[in-house]
Amino acid sequence: MKIKYDKFGPEKIIQVYDPKTGMRGVTVIHNTNLGPGKGGIRMTPTVDVEEVYRLAETMTWKNALADIPFGGAKSGIIADDKKISQEEKDEIVAAFSKAIKEVTPELYIAGPDMNMAEHEMEIFANANGDKKSCTGKPAEMGGLPHELGSTGFGVYHSTLVAIEHLGLKHEEISVAIEGFGNVGTFLMKFLTEKGIKVVGVSDSKGTIYNKEGLDYDKLMKVKEESGSVINYEEGEKLESKDLLALDVEILIPAAIPDLITNENKDSIKAKIIPCGSNLPISEEIEEEFHKKGILVIPDFVANAGGVISSYVETIEGTPEKMFEIVEEKITANTLEMLERSKEKNIKPRDASMEIAKERVEARDKNV
Repeated sequence: MKIKYDKFGPEKIIQVYDPKTGMRGVTVIHNTNLGPGKGGIRMTPTVDVEEVYRLAETMTWKNALADIPFGGAKSGIIADDKKISQEEKDEIVAAFSKAIKEVTPELYIAGPDMNMAEHEMEIFANANGDKKSCTGKPAEMGGLPHELGSTGFGVYHSTLVAIEHLGLKHEEISVAIEGFGNVGTFLMKFLTEKGIKVVGVSDSKGTIYNKEGLDYDKLMKVKEESGSVINYEEGEKLESKDLLALDVEILIPAAIPDLITNENKDSIKAKIIPCGSNLPISEEIEEEFHKKGILVIPDFVANAGGVISSYVETIEGTPEKMFEIVEEKITANTLEMLERSKEKNIKPRDASMEIAKERVEARDKNV
């Protein structure tokens, strides 16, 4: 996908390089009609301008649909954090922060994304010289770290709305979660506390499956002590890719982009796919699933809990206030999307895009 320039953006594409640290990075500010562009920084060896653009555009719609006063933006730092020390990583993050200082926080507010967490946000804020330049900071800096589980909490509530929409009963549902990081772990916690059975979980090492359900506390302990869910003893060990074909009602992508492809789409048996990760499925495959009666809740609807938490951080709200607002907005927005989708007989993504664009354009007309 190449960069598409239209009436919404992108407004700025900033590429930076620091010869001293070797830092290479990009920030895309897609749209600022509703407020400063908001979106996290990811650090991977493969991130590029097009990927960051796609994510920045998604943030425009996510923030508009979340009904918060942010535009859309995103950043990427091209580096493999597994091959550098923490000290080198800190230097790279600091160099990136200084390089984009001219647009923060008036036009861009950063946050954590892949391989970035509250420590890196502390480094970013200190290097930038402005605490308002990013969210997801440590609590002692006035932050509401994503480690509180806001994204997983939001995906959980979006999933509950979908379950009710299809008239399913909690005790008859089984769930598979791709990825057991910050989103997947909290997601499993909230689902199992609700009495919903999680039967399969995957990470980069493989999948663990038990049709009777997995125990959250035990799985967390295994992951923390051994580094992978596959070392959970009470289950069948499968390859990571096998998670997609499990016989479950709900499949939740919660880690990598482009997870569901033309090669594996026909193996999926789930009735509901709430997208906990960003860009796990193409719009073309979403269309196919919609025709098959598979309900896909788009990423910018389901996983907006993190950015709603970021908004609460900017207004100096408490963790309790954050969870309250995430539940309220995710529930209302998912419901509005599903009702419009049903009313117009269009796929949920099209319904949610209509709502998001209406909000962005309404603000543009009022400026």
